[in-house]
Amino acid sequence: MKPLPWLAVCVLAGSLAGAPARAQPAASPDGPRAASASASASASASAPGSTAGSVTLRAALDAAWQRAVAARESAGQRRRAEADRAAAGSFWAAPPSLELSHRSDRLHSNAGARESEIGVAVPLWLPGQRAARAGTAEAAAAQAIAAEQVARLGLAGELRVAVWQIAALQAEATEANTQGQALKQLADDVDRRVRAGDLARSDALAAQAELLAASALQSDLRQRLQAARARWTLLTGLTAAPDLTAAAIDGALAMTPTTAESHPELQFASRSTDLARQRVELMRQSRRDAPELTVGLRQDVPGRAEASQGSLAIGLRLPFGTDDRNRPLEAAALVELDVAETHELRLRERLDSDIAAARDAQRSTEVQLESETIRARLLHERAALIDKSFRAGETPLPDLLRARAAAAQADSAAARQLAALGLSRARLQQALGVLP
Repeated sequence: MKPLPWLAVCVLAGSLAGAPARAQPAASPDGPRAASASASASASASAPGSTAGSVTLRAALDAAWQRAVAARESAGQRRRAEADRAAAGSFWAAPPSLELSHRSDRLHSNAGARESEIGVAVPLWLPGQRAARAGTAEAAAAQAIAAEQVARLGLAGELRVAVWQIAALQAEATEANTQGQALKQLADDVDRRVRAGDLARSDALAAQAELLAASALQSDLRQRLQAARARWTLLTGLTAAPDLTAAAIDGALAMTPTTAESHPELQFASRSTDLARQRVELMRQSRRDAPELTVGLRQDVPGRAEASQGSLAIGLRLPFGTDDRNRPLEAAALVELDVAETHELRLRERLDSDIAAARDAQRSTEVQLESETIRARLLHERAALIDKSFRAGETPLPDLLRARAAAAQADSAAARQLAALGLSRARLQQALGVLP
């Protein structure tokens, strides 16, 4: 692949530092990937104030997570998992109950016979049921942690898109400002030459029209950039702008050879499968309702002339486990497990496909960036030659305006493509499941 010109460096530095960017005819010796990394480093070096009043993507993600509804859902899932874990560690399978009873012969013989009983019924664990319940609680806790990582990854994807949208608009705005300044100088020069009688009045009008068009473009880009920053503030609650220098370096240098195995979505799917498998095991260890041990005190009064008698009552209640009860529960548990396993398998295939597509998109963006930067350099050289010819009186003003417009459009395209390269790298990190 041919070396990438220094336009990438200048455009990114200009977009991040807010200074005008202009193409240079030099080239990077290591291709577009090295040139993009050099662009990030150059931007960091040439924009010492770029981090002032800015925030890193990691800090922005933490701030956005505090505001996200998903954070509340994740916290609720973890609390529920902790509650299930505590319930699995209790001494009884279900909450105990208090039993009260009283019998009397008042409506029959009314001989004064009566019987009162108070007791406590304690549901007991079935063999293996407590361990299965604890395993289910642990699997639910692991699933809740994995769900939180998935939610954070989704939020990180929104922030990455917002960051590089701001980068693209800021780069375009920088190029538009540079073009506006150049057209202002050209319009002033044309006015002087019109007053001197060297050019016609129509040339001055054409230059002023181009200047007004550039001013309108600057206003439009400022509005779009403000809207993008408002979106950033809505996501994060921060007024500080994203640290685009750090984002560019992160995109250029943090491309570790991560596979789909460590992806949070795949981890969540795996934890969901484990939870479904534990629920099947719990169902098999709970083929009947919990038996109940009842311990109580009974007081008997045989009649009015006889003394009362006290006794200790111990009872055991053993529910039966029939197919009418177990088949629906077992079918539901097995269906959940089958769905979880199938989802994990399909998710693994989708993630592999997404990673391959993201890598292809990054390579394609690098090639497009190389082409755009070379095109911008060539058009700048052409515009410079036409400008010399115009000042010598050999070329009419419309030709110069068209040459400058073409060069400005090429600069904007290269700036957008450079931001697109950063976004493609961010999307590759997103596909790999890499958090900031």
